[in-house]
Amino acid sequence: MAGITFRKSNFGGRDRILTIDAFASSLDNTAFAADTASLIATYEKLSTLLFQKPFSWSMGLELVASDERLAYDIDNSSLDDATPPPRQTYFVAALPLYGQIDTTDDLLNPTEGFRVSLRTSPEVSRTEGMQSFYLRNQADASYYKQIGENGPILAGRVAVGSITGAALDDVAPSRRFFAGGGGSVRGFGYRAIGPRNDDNDPIGGRSLVELSAEVRIPTPLFDGAVQVVPFVDAGSVGVEQYPDFEDIRVGAGVGVRYLSGFGPLRLDVAFPINPRSTDSFVAVYVSLGQAF
Repeated sequence: MAGITFRKSNFGGRDRILTIDAFASSLDNTAFAADTASLIATYEKLSTLLFQKPFSWSMGLELVASDERLAYDIDNSSLDDATPPPRQTYFVAALPLYGQIDTTDDLLNPTEGFRVSLRTSPEVSRTEGMQSFYLRNQADASYYKQIGENGPILAGRVAVGSITGAALDDVAPSRRFFAGGGGSVRGFGYRAIGPRNDDNDPIGGRSLVELSAEVRIPTPLFDGAVQVVPFVDAGSVGVEQYPDFEDIRVGAGVGVRYLSGFGPLRLDVAFPINPRSTDSFVAVYVSLGQAF
């Protein structure tokens, strides 16, 4: 990836930031491959580690040219079928908007309160002479409640997404919904949940549902800095514009948190409850901050 960034702080008000990015990137993951050139402008007022805001927002403009193809797994193909899927070029213009209400007591390690956010992005896409207009929407909500003064913390999250106004084939793979991974449904691979093609490769979808619940249990280890966290996640991605809940994947496991001075260090070990034949029997995730 190569690019150039212009960033202006306190632009039009305190803690408001104007950012203009021009970059080119090449991405190849388990879901799709994309060679992309983008010009993105964002005007935002978001929470930082120094100043957590009760209301955050952003607005932007995206101009994207992307040459993409869906992923393929040569290891699961015969030699005659090992040729990659055809590439397709998409030209996308989008106006992404974002807003979040945050009443929690900590940005990285909340113990009380809730967060509610909404992302919406009107987009125009042109590919192979066809032009489409659609809306990408996603709503997220999470809630945190500590039991007693120093007791366990109950945490839950729900996310719902929808792309309306265009068929799946008219939406670039990089702009579709995917699920699975450490910040989504633990126990499954990154972007591994959802509809698949004839070669059993994920193709993404137009609808998304994710559910997560966990209990963050304090321990006396390292003066109370270690938590044990049992959890369960579930998620579904569908080709229709609204969730149909036909294929819900569930993962469960247990994690450990070390509450360092700069945020929780997270280690999660998860198992898929209803895996496909291609899913691994265990997944391990390491990151900074809670899962949600």
